[in-house]
Amino acid sequence: MSSPVVLLFAGQGAQKVGMGHDLVEAFPSARLLFEQANDILGFDLTTVMFAGPEERLTRTDYCQPALYVHGLACLAVLREKVPALRIAACAGLSLGEFTAHAAAGTFSFADGLELVAARGRFMEEACAEREGGMVAMIGGEESAVRELAADCDVDVANYNAPGQIVLSGSKEGIARATQGAREKGIRLAKPLAVAGAYHSRLMRSAQEKLSAKLASTTLLTATCPVVANVTARPVGEPSEIQAALAAQVTGSVRWAESMQWLRTQGHELFVELGPGGTLAGLMNRIDKSARVLSITDVPTMEQTAAALGVEA
Repeated sequence: MSSPVVLLFAGQGAQKVGMGHDLVEAFPSARLLFEQANDILGFDLTTVMFAGPEERLTRTDYCQPALYVHGLACLAVLREKVPALRIAACAGLSLGEFTAHAAAGTFSFADGLELVAARGRFMEEACAEREGGMVAMIGGEESAVRELAADCDVDVANYNAPGQIVLSGSKEGIARATQGAREKGIRLAKPLAVAGAYHSRLMRSAQEKLSAKLASTTLLTATCPVVANVTARPVGEPSEIQAALAAQVTGSVRWAESMQWLRTQGHELFVELGPGGTLAGLMNRIDKSARVLSITDVPTMEQTAAALGVEA
């Protein structure tokens, strides 16, 4: 029997043109999910994923469903390759938290995809209402970054890893934060190529719309702990899940703390499902002793299945 694993799901920014194409070619179970996604959404998401253009795939309303479908397709294939797979817990970065809940049975693939698609639309609409931006602060103390955010009237969007914190807010506030980073002892302020101020107060309208959408969606008790971004602790009851997923739109993603909490619970083996290997890179900064296997495509699927002790 395989060791219990914690599943990790990628967030926006991990997408890349071509994602999932070889999985669909190699595995009928992956192809079925992609075909179902096109039917549910009413447009050809898979063509955008496989062929781009990159500008369209990067759009929030395409990117979020793409990452959701890709993550769950990877999981469907992994379950086939590793029938004895035991899932100890799930977590996902921002959008990935929805994928994590689908993996844990909180909602069906179809219901989750509709939620994610709506979330993407709502966030696009919020971006259109007011121009905003995000900037990654690299190599600074958390207290200094928080102080800078307060000085510039912007919000802390992501606590990704030690020395990597993302600020989000108005275009003017982000410009001031970028310019003032060095004075706070922050090594590098790196503006992010995003459409708006995600995980900030500028997403309030999106949060309100998503909360209403969540209220009309059937949510079940999760089959395993799912760690919420906003609390860095697991949520299991439907009312808690609804509140956490809504709060996440404007709240801080406490990813580093989430991973640290999972480690304190004795979890040692993590499997990342999504393009790019971003979460493995963050874990290397959070806790080098943790083991993370990343599944992006067919070769990494085979490698992970073999590493979990199953003939691939």
